[in-house]
Amino acid sequence: MKYNIRGQRMEVTEALKDYVEKKLSRLERYFETPPQTAVNVTLSVTKGRHVIEVTIPLANVLLRAEERSDDMYASIDMVVDKLERQIRKHKTKVNRKLRQSGSARAMFREEDINGGVSTMAPDDEEEYELVRTKAFTFKPMDVEEAILQMNMIGHNFYVFSNVDTKEVNVVYRRNDGKYGLIQAEA
Repeated sequence: MKYNIRGQRMEVTEALKDYVEKKLSRLERYFETPPQTAVNVTLSVTKGRHVIEVTIPLANVLLRAEERSDDMYASIDMVVDKLERQIRKHKTKVNRKLRQSGSARAMFREEDINGGVSTMAPDDEEEYELVRTKAFTFKPMDVEEAILQMNMIGHNFYVFSNVDTKEVNVVYRRNDGKYGLIQAEA
């Protein structure tokens, strides 16, 4: 894998860069052939918290994980563990679909690095339980009014009909205290 490691508000030392590459290279054992896409890694320190964000674009899936702790090396370890869990979950689903369609080549390996069977059983699929459904009538408003409405009700996001685009949009509060806007692409 190729690594694109950058720092925000911090300098990435060679030792830190080597540690990130060493830890992320553990993920290669889950693939038949190592991905040719670049792994994007962003290291930052915000309010004394060490944050690592890793994005791995693959065919038909985007693996992304973020971790924060008081120590950058601990954050790196935690983000690799999180990515491994994501890969195991995806590999079970992908390999099952490929076996059902009769494809001979799987994207992920069937066995783990020690030669044993995968730790995740084929039927070990996570279930998603929908516990509530809401329906709303959207009042057309601009983005600033939507942010005010969101803050008034004390939520982290607000769905509204954008008066300018006539489409449904979402405003949300970011971790840095600023706001974001989600718009649908056609």
